[in-house]
Amino acid sequence: MQARMALARHLTDCGLPGTVRYYGCPGEEGGSGKTFMVRAGLFADVDAALTWHPAPFNGVRSTNNLAVLEYYYRFKGIAAHAANAAHLGRSALDAVELMNVGVNFLREHMPQDCRVHYAITDTGGRAANVVQAQAEVLYLIRAPDMRQALDLAARVGKVAKGAAMMTETRVETVFDTVSTNLLPNITLETTMHENMVALGPIAFDEADLAFATPIQQTFTEEAIRSSIRLYQIKGDVFSNAKIDGSTPLHLGLREFEGQSHFRAGSTDVGDVSWVTPTAQCWTPAWAIGTNPHTWQVVAQGKSPAAHKAMAHAAKVLATTGLSLLTSPQLLAAAKAEWADKTDGRPYVCPIPPEVLPGARH
Repeated sequence: MQARMALARHLTDCGLPGTVRYYGCPGEEGGSGKTFMVRAGLFADVDAALTWHPAPFNGVRSTNNLAVLEYYYRFKGIAAHAANAAHLGRSALDAVELMNVGVNFLREHMPQDCRVHYAITDTGGRAANVVQAQAEVLYLIRAPDMRQALDLAARVGKVAKGAAMMTETRVETVFDTVSTNLLPNITLETTMHENMVALGPIAFDEADLAFATPIQQTFTEEAIRSSIRLYQIKGDVFSNAKIDGSTPLHLGLREFEGQSHFRAGSTDVGDVSWVTPTAQCWTPAWAIGTNPHTWQVVAQGKSPAAHKAMAHAAKVLATTGLSLLTSPQLLAAAKAEWADKTDGRPYVCPIPPEVLPGARH
């Protein structure tokens, strides 16, 4: 919102043409928010999209994220007394366990850069002396592109059906969420990096460092090294020193190599990138070593340092937007790169047409 307001005001003040549109994007994880928005055509007339994500580091985010599909597998059986009438029961919980075993054997026979993980969301109850008549497991199925993800999901579905056959239960497959793999745009990312260089480092003060220090002390040395590897920190624009976590907050700017790198997570920004050139940046709202999806992220979310990082991201987005609006050649180059990477393949929304936003089955 800050970026949109600043850029729109600048265009008005300078009499420059252009439209700046801001979208609030709910349900990034576990909601497929932007995937639904793309399906609804909200990005169909957008020339380019810019966004950001909090992180332990400052820099352009150029990653090849995985496509992901998320399904609930719900098994229905027959309840029975587990001691004196177990032969009359058909265990849905047995089916879930057999499915998990089957998928674990499947891991050997799927591409190495795919990922499958699960959580048992309904065990059928807490009574051990009952043959459980219902049970449910949630699976996330990831692959480098949506076609591979759909193929792998079909194999996982066969394992679920096999588990149901073995236990004489029934299985229902319920779609939950999805995100398409991300298409980085080096043209946009290079411009974004140049603007980040011009903006300089974030002005964290001693109070910011003092708050981040005890947070960072909750991490092991391996966690800090893992964070540096995950974000591919190989050099810094503003410092000749090696980034090793010796300072709790990133005080510099990650070098941009002009190419993307693999990252095993998923994001609904991927769906946006299939319909318009898209670029993202990271800004250091978290202490170095912070792993996403942890309490340490929550603890830092409203800190003054996080607000400074967010304001810095707004400056990056606004200046990059201005670069696009004042350089038709840049926008044309970004679109040409996007056309080359999509290679004439139309975006097909992977959400089943009957599934509506916010629906929970």
